[in-house]
Amino acid sequence: MQLIERYLFRQLLGPTLLATGALSILALLSQSLSVLDILVNERQSPLLVAKIVLLATPHLIVIILPVAILVSALAALNRLHTEQEIVICFAGGMSRWRVISPAIRLAVLASLVSLALGLWIQPLCYRTMRVTLEEVRTDLAATMIKPGQFTHPAPGLTVYAQSLGDDGVIHNLFVDIAGKTGRDTTVTAREGRLEARHGAPVLVLRHGANQEFSPTGVLNFLSFDEYALDLAPLVALDRTVNYKPSDRYLRELFFPDLSRQFERANRWRLLAEGHARLSGPLYNIAFMAMAFAGVVGGSFSRMGYGARIAAVAGAALFVRTLGFAALVAAGSKPELNFLQYAAPLLALMAAAAVIFGRFTPVAGKRDAGRPMFGEGVPA
Repeated sequence: MQLIERYLFRQLLGPTLLATGALSILALLSQSLSVLDILVNERQSPLLVAKIVLLATPHLIVIILPVAILVSALAALNRLHTEQEIVICFAGGMSRWRVISPAIRLAVLASLVSLALGLWIQPLCYRTMRVTLEEVRTDLAATMIKPGQFTHPAPGLTVYAQSLGDDGVIHNLFVDIAGKTGRDTTVTAREGRLEARHGAPVLVLRHGANQEFSPTGVLNFLSFDEYALDLAPLVALDRTVNYKPSDRYLRELFFPDLSRQFERANRWRLLAEGHARLSGPLYNIAFMAMAFAGVVGGSFSRMGYGARIAAVAGAALFVRTLGFAALVAAGSKPELNFLQYAAPLLALMAAAAVIFGRFTPVAGKRDAGRPMFGEGVPA
């Protein structure tokens, strides 16, 4: 019997890995499209874009894994049942639990992987991604310099550059600074470069001129070979990284620091995210049980089980939508957090009732002389 159970486990494991990989690639492609503006507008390297996309992978796998479980289980069980391999298992004296146990073990293993990703790997990757995005946002070369465009990175500051070389050299630069006391300064230079000196951003200009209007209307003109313009007073750089609920560990979700304004304003939202992390892996087991109930929970059919598969897919979509709706509702009403667990557990109980109970759904007419699932077979 153990040999047959290992065979059933392998028949489900292969399609599950294939479906997970295929759906993950599609999700990564979709995710890469959303961060292309970093590559185009912020002039960042493709490696940085790939890093951001890969850091989002754990969260995508947590969402995709139940769907992959459902798709692979429906495909594998449909083939096994159509080719009467499931019937042979029952004819050989295997109980219903012995037949379904390899699938449940696979679903439990997927749930543990999903739980580990959601509790530890996802927050770690999302925190790293948030820091990376913050570094991109505060990259002065990307925010200040738009070749061929006038930019206003700070109030009273206007910057124009003809081009920006790959070596970081800015060509034909124009900087206008509106002083608060009426003292306006205009700096032009043939080339420039952004540098950091003593931790402060500095724009080093070469071969240019400095023109300054005093409040009395006097024009002061100064040409220079090299001039260092301190940008620290002009551009306020907020290096503080604010972590979203998806970036936080479970302890931070259930026990937030209420001395901070964000935590106080989003206390119930953080709590709902914490319960979603714990309840999400249950969908792997629920969807596996639903696939079993849909394919082998009715009469045998030589024509396939398209109607049942469609019904199970629709039911799974409905259950998962309920879970997302419960997450949103619990963000403002914490007493509704139990619904996040109720959705997958009720689906699991309904599937177990079909598999082990007396109720058996019938999709279409029964084949003449063909027993229903489990009829005449020892449980």
